[in-house]
Amino acid sequence: MIVRDQPSALKLFFVMQGSIVPNIIGRIIGVAVLTAIVLLVDLHLVELPRVSIAAMGIFGVALSLFLGFRNNAAYDRWWEARKLWGAMIADLRTLGRDLSIFAGSRGEDHAEILSLGVAFSHLHRGFLRDVDVEAQVAQWVGAEQAARLQAQANPADAALRAIAERINTLAAHDGLTGFGQMRLSETLAALAAAQAGCERILTTPLPFVYSLMVRRTTYLYCWLLPFALIEATNWFAPIFAAVVAYVFFGLQAVTNELELPFRNVHNGLPLDAMCRTIEVSAAEALDRAPPPMMEPHAHVLT
Repeated sequence: MIVRDQPSALKLFFVMQGSIVPNIIGRIIGVAVLTAIVLLVDLHLVELPRVSIAAMGIFGVALSLFLGFRNNAAYDRWWEARKLWGAMIADLRTLGRDLSIFAGSRGEDHAEILSLGVAFSHLHRGFLRDVDVEAQVAQWVGAEQAARLQAQANPADAALRAIAERINTLAAHDGLTGFGQMRLSETLAALAAAQAGCERILTTPLPFVYSLMVRRTTYLYCWLLPFALIEATNWFAPIFAAVVAYVFFGLQAVTNELELPFRNVHNGLPLDAMCRTIEVSAAEALDRAPPPMMEPHAHVLT
């Protein structure tokens, strides 16, 4: 995720970090070149058919509405994913406080349950990003248990089951009241719900048929646009066409990036930093020296 102050008006046009221009520059140049070719052919070889600029305006308004709707749907997925991870951070902090209230002294059980909570966050991040997190998990629960959790079909859910088993053992030895058991169970249920919500976002992209229609329509509009600009703008036609292509292809690229918020890209969610926040909270709850918070590197927080 890009973390930086808003650039000045002068720098605004030259900032490439976090911009979608590098992803669509080929399409922008392609539309500009196509427009220049159409203009040259019309001026020097044969008069080409014109498309009404008014008709293209109506076409453009309809396309912008479709792109705006799809962009809003993609942003809703990004923001929901951020809220789910925020809820997980809050629930894991609540787990630490509830253990202090209902389980009494900060003994081995307290430490193991919180450590498994941290392991859960890393395992969930590993699933969402398809990365190996065994080293980070082993720092909290040991290499043997980390390998055992990683061997499960759903490692993050296995960590929650391990927490539930530890709570059950604690209650069996009169280390936890019935109300405390229920309270901790509610927190585990909230963590499981947040996990399932993230999995739903990951495995259910926006409908492909809708994305395909918008993409086809964007290309058709940009290919027809030169025939509407050659008479209205003359030699400025390639510039106008490039600007329009930037807007429409840019919205499409932004949507594609926000649609899957867990990818490790410039505008993706900073899952590494959020897992570090959980580690800091757990360490402080256990009276351990917390690791340093992650800072943006070159304005990028991963």
